Order: sequence, then structure tokens, then C-alpha cells
Amino acid sequence: MSTPRTKIGVIGCGNISGIYLQADKTFEAIETVACSDLLMDRAREKAAEHSIPRACTVQELLADPEIEIVVNLTIPKAHAEVAMAAVEAGKSVYNEKPLTLTREEGHRLLQAAQARGVRVGCAPDTFLGGGLQTCRKLIDDGWIGEPVGATAFMVCPGHESWHPSPDFYYQLGGGPMFDMGPYYLTALISLMGPLKRIAGIARITYPERTITSQPLYGTVIHVNTPTHVAGTMEFASGAIGTIVTSFDVHASELPRIEIYGSQGALSVPDPNGFGGPVRVRRAGAKEWSEVPLTHGYSVNSRGIGVA
Repeated sequence: MSTPRTKIGVIGCGNISGIYLQADKTFEAIETVACSDLLMDRAREKAAEHSIPRACTVQELLADPEIEIVVNLTIPKAHAEVAMAAVEAGKSVYNEKPLTLTREEGHRLLQAAQARGVRVGCAPDTFLGGGLQTCRKLIDDGWIGEPVGATAFMVCPGHESWHPSPDFYYQLGGGPMFDMGPYYLTALISLMGPLKRIAGIARITYPERTITSQPLYGTVIHVNTPTHVAGTMEFASGAIGTIVTSFDVHASELPRIEIYGSQGALSVPDPNGFGGPVRVRRAGAKEWSEVPLTHGYSVNSRGIGVA
């Protein structure tokens, strides 16, 4: 007898929703039965596109007794409010990152979930993919010895040249550290262990940015969150890491992530993906060697964290 699939409802039908709305075609444990958005036309469009049985209001979705998990894909500043509403409705919730905008909101959400007996999860889930899981195995198996340091760089020119509605990337809850930093920090902590202390500096480099994508071409964005962030981390193991995230860099040849060990170095694939090349250069070697992936889910598998 097959195990019943867990019913999920998706709130927020924006740019990222497509991959989540088709997750139940990859993972047999879940079934998407409803989607919702403040713009009902957008919810109906996504429901039709991905064969979701029902497009409905947020209130209707939260009141549906068959939905056990809410996937919260709203904009960052709405994450806490929507997640709390889901918890109060007796449903587990999986947020896109960030979990909330402040630690206080996060603590309140977790406390409410514990009181209600439901669970809270959060993206990114890319560390469960084949690329980063292979890196985890190589470190565990001693390929580079004891990890002593790491670097991570996520630098790009920002999103106003391609995203159809990029303003929120430059408001509270946006910026490179909140938008892309979670992929890199999650990868680092997964590979290097917990952090002991951190320090950093950040700035708003350009107070205004002009959208060059459609349909808002020419619109000026007033920036209200740092767009260049540099940080230093000390891991509980004693290893030291450096991270830079920026929307102010037009071009770069910096690696995504590298882990440095006592017996070699590990080149980690893009943590915003699930696969990618994994390369190792062990002590004494003259060149980097690519290592075949040892784990599955190497293509876009967003939703694995929900499943």
C-alpha cells in the first residue's frame, strides 16, 4: 500500500514559484493542491500552467483542512507575517529565504510553531543536492585533511537589468546578503560546521539604481539596504572564513566557494544550484582534478527541503 502524499499549498506565485509548483512531479511524498497570490490572476495563471487543482485566496488556503504544509514564497518583508498565519492555522510552513527579517521575528515564529506542534523549515535546500553532498563526503573522507579556511564570493551587477520587478531586492530584506548570501552561508556551515563569531562591514554603494528590464524600464529604485557586504567568520572548529556578497560588481573571476585543508583544497560548485563541477587539488598535485558526483539530485531540485 502506498503512503498518502502530504498536501501542500503555495502562497506567492512570483518568479521563483514555478520550480516549487512542479516539485510534486519530482518528489512522491508531496502533492501541491492549491496556490495563492495577492494577485488572483497570477495565481490562476500558475495553477493552469502547472495543473494545480485550485487557485484561491490566502485565507481560503489557510482554512483548507487537507493542506498540511504551506510553502511561503512571498517577498521577504512578508515572510514572518505569512508564516505566522500558517502556524496559527495549524500548518507547518516552509519559507523561502530569509526565514524572517529579524532574529526576534524568527524566535517568535519558532516558539509559536513549537506551541502548535507544527514544523518550520526554510530555504535554501541546495545543500541537499549532489554537488554539495559530494563535497561533504570528500571532506568527511579526509580528501583535503582538516579544513582550516574557506572563501566565498557572490558578486554580480544586481538584478535591475533582467528581473521584471526588481525593487524589492533593494529594500529591507533584500540586498546580496539576504538574497544570495543564504546559499553561501548554508553551504559553508554544512561543510565547515557551526560558526563561533562573525564580523563584517556593509554599504549602500549607489543610493539610486535604474531599471533596464521590462516592463518597468527607466524606473528609478531608491536603495534602502546594503548592496556590498564583506564578512569574516570563525568556525567552532577554529577555521576562518571570508565572504563577500555584492550587487555592485560588473565582472569577476573569483571562485564561488573554496575550502582549504591541511592536505589540499576543494573547489565547491555554485551553491545556488544542486550539481556543478566538484574539483580537488591535493597536497603535491600540480593540477585540479574533477571528482564525479557521489549523490543524486544534481539538477534543479528545489522543493527537496519540503519533501
